[in-house]
Amino acid sequence: MRKKIIAGNWKMNKTPKEALELVHNLKNKVDTDKADVVFCVPAIDIIPVVDALKGTNISVGAQNMHFKDNGAFTGEISADMLIEAGVKYVIIGHSERRQYFNETDETVNKKALHAIEKGLTPIICVGETLEQREKAITVDFVRIQVRSALKDVSAEQARHVVIAYEPIWAIGTGVTATSEQAQEVCAAIREVIGEIYNDDVADEVRIQYGGSVNGSNAAELFSMPDIDGGLVGGASLKDDFGGIVNY
Repeated sequence: MRKKIIAGNWKMNKTPKEALELVHNLKNKVDTDKADVVFCVPAIDIIPVVDALKGTNISVGAQNMHFKDNGAFTGEISADMLIEAGVKYVIIGHSERRQYFNETDETVNKKALHAIEKGLTPIICVGETLEQREKAITVDFVRIQVRSALKDVSAEQARHVVIAYEPIWAIGTGVTATSEQAQEVCAAIREVIGEIYNDDVADEVRIQYGGSVNGSNAAELFSMPDIDGGLVGGASLKDDFGGIVNY
């Protein structure tokens, strides 16, 4: 049985001092026995948050990384830097990265391959716009994103990848996909993984839902057969995150 995974994406929020206050507030409010819990924090917060979480089962994730080991890439951060700092997970291809920083399916694939090679667990984000949903091409679009992201990823490597389905129209809007809508797309993601590899691999890959997840809707969303947890935005910065993890 797949273990749930709940990851909080703090986005560009919390100074190091504020991050420590939030971690100390949340770390005893989440139950890590039944779900893997990850705090995906801004780069400047990684080292203090890793230190603050020592002795717990909560992991730290990064929100981005480069696909090269080093070089003239001002403002970027490498996998080796993240690993030495204590990072276990990295978000790749979030819609905000695609929209504002020109991430493409190609760069998402390069980053996913590099993260896997380095031993990091990628949380690969996919999802459609409102226009694409209204045109009824959601499933086709997301299937292409998944295939592109997993290009040249082996079956054994794919078992350890996390896919996060985040409908762009639901991110930060307060509008949540219905449990049926989320399940439909997450089931399609699992189906395409089975087509790329086989049913055994598809059964092992964990698929999250993200998009205005909160303490009141988490139980219904996470009870769906193909939804294995959530990538949580705004609610991960509040006490509500404890309720989401412990739903």
